[in-house]
Amino acid sequence: MRRHPRRGEAGGQVSRPSKPEAGPPSERGAEVGRRIGVGLMYGLWKPRVLGAWRVPATGPLILAVNHTHNVDGPMVMGVAPRPTHFLIKKEAFIGPLDPFLTGIGQVKVDRHGVDRTAISRALAVLDQGGVLGIFPEGTRGEGDFASLRAGLAYFAVRGGAPVLPVAVLGSSERRGRLMKGLPPLRSRVDVVFGDPFDAGDGSGRRTRAALDEATLRIQKQLTAHLENARRLTGR
Repeated sequence: MRRHPRRGEAGGQVSRPSKPEAGPPSERGAEVGRRIGVGLMYGLWKPRVLGAWRVPATGPLILAVNHTHNVDGPMVMGVAPRPTHFLIKKEAFIGPLDPFLTGIGQVKVDRHGVDRTAISRALAVLDQGGVLGIFPEGTRGEGDFASLRAGLAYFAVRGGAPVLPVAVLGSSERRGRLMKGLPPLRSRVDVVFGDPFDAGDGSGRRTRAALDEATLRIQKQLTAHLENARRLTGR
């Protein structure tokens, strides 16, 4: 089996670790998760999906999603036209949620270090032509793509996958909430899919400098998409 590369030194070529690559998460499980998401999201809220036709029908793809609320991931999972494997913080895999999230093809990641198992599983998704979902800001915040981590650029360049920006708008609305931590039931949540783009410069370089350049390129595209999505939806 192929081994994923280790994070390289600044300006140097990335090397390869000795740890064997983990197997890919379940594609069938992700499809089951998508169907569950469809029922839950449309049953509890009123998703308005724009631009879903922009999602390529086949091939590796990374969905880069802004993150303001816990419901953002399940929302995108439910409305995306293809099953999606999200990178999810390990803290969410507690109790019965652990086998459930694993069973529906989601990827547990330790955000406090270099989680090589998560990296291997994420790259396996792309190697098999699947869809990887990432919150490039790393954690919930303003959802404006103002601060991106380099992980998205790494997966895009290393996995040879285009990045497709996704804006989730309305999930953080506080007025009218009946349940703490959730958007108001039956409220409208807009999910706007953008155009896929290549994060790399075409050279195939995987140096730290190349990843830094790719991160800036990604941030520019994601920010432009979010601004356009806000104009389009009036959010």
